[in-house]
Amino acid sequence: MNQHRLLQVDALRGFALLGILAVNIWSFADPYFASGVNNPRYAGGLDVAVRFIVALLFEAKFYLLFSFLFGYSFTLQLAAADRAGAAFRPRMLRRAAGLVALGVLHGCFLFYGDILHLYGLLSLLLLFWYGRQWRTAESAALLLMLAACMLVVLGVVLMLSPEAGPPELKAVFAKVAAFHANAGSTQAFIMDEFPSTVAFLMFGQGPSALAMFLLGLGAGRAHLLDGVDSFEQLVRPILRLGASFGLGGALLYAAAAEFAPGGVLMIFATALSYLTAPILTAAYVVALMLLFESRYGARVIAALAPMGKLALSNYLMQSLAMALLFTGYGMRLCDELPPIAVLALVPAIYFTQMALSARWLRHHAYGPAEWLLRAITNWQWAPQEAGAQPPSR
Repeated sequence: MNQHRLLQVDALRGFALLGILAVNIWSFADPYFASGVNNPRYAGGLDVAVRFIVALLFEAKFYLLFSFLFGYSFTLQLAAADRAGAAFRPRMLRRAAGLVALGVLHGCFLFYGDILHLYGLLSLLLLFWYGRQWRTAESAALLLMLAACMLVVLGVVLMLSPEAGPPELKAVFAKVAAFHANAGSTQAFIMDEFPSTVAFLMFGQGPSALAMFLLGLGAGRAHLLDGVDSFEQLVRPILRLGASFGLGGALLYAAAAEFAPGGVLMIFATALSYLTAPILTAAYVVALMLLFESRYGARVIAALAPMGKLALSNYLMQSLAMALLFTGYGMRLCDELPPIAVLALVPAIYFTQMALSARWLRHHAYGPAEWLLRAITNWQWAPQEAGAQPPSR
């Protein structure tokens, strides 16, 4: 296995964690986030600018990057099974079950917007596709993106129906009350919200996430992340489309999210983003791959790769950090900080994780969550010491 290729994939995954954090933190900090109504406390010019930038650059993009890399890593899992002489399908079924179990625990106790359970469920569908022709998977990915758009259009129809009323704010007030109360109230609120969020994620993000799984699977088969040389003829077209079509869709989405939340324009912009956000995400990947091959590339990879190697543990630790900051588990800062302060916490948490990840990997082979998922996948315990080799099967 090409170690440099693995480091580049880990570095991309580490970068994706930055975007995931930059979006998820608002679910903890702003009780109005994703409610269809702007927070009335965020009315200042700087507040609007911060929220606009987050929507423009991060929202609806980085879960796509994470999904693409999940599909790409599927081919790495297949290679690992071949090296171990183990049957691939049972391993992946156990891995899917492990992700669902971790996701449910995460969603019930820390963050009801958990994505792990969705990845576990969708990976079962990915098992159906991994042995098929790339063209079939490519067509399915396009159809899934169109399906995601149609689901949002259905939302427009329902919104315009006579029965549709203004957005309910009961959940907003309930979140503030729960997050400002004790740990028991916080946990009860999170557990109560998780089931409805599961349905929303499955129909709201599921089709596009699965589409990116399939595109990542195809990219993994073609070894596209080995280096820019493997897709050199696509570099300029992807960057051009990302700067025009991708960024244009992101601008419309950000403007609608900030100035027309909950309206028809917002839903139209969201539907359009299901087509444009993957293009902007692809431009992010290409730009990073170019950076990795620049004079600064080795340093960037060295900084990001430990984060990506411990992506599962870091994803869970981000939720723990945010819960301690914003909920009744800790400091109860929900709806207390201005947007610029919330945004400033993102690099603070991220760079702390970056340092801890590098330190952890000096003494351990895997992160805690990675070690547990690996044990479930391989159905055996693996040594944790740095440099240790797992027992052969």
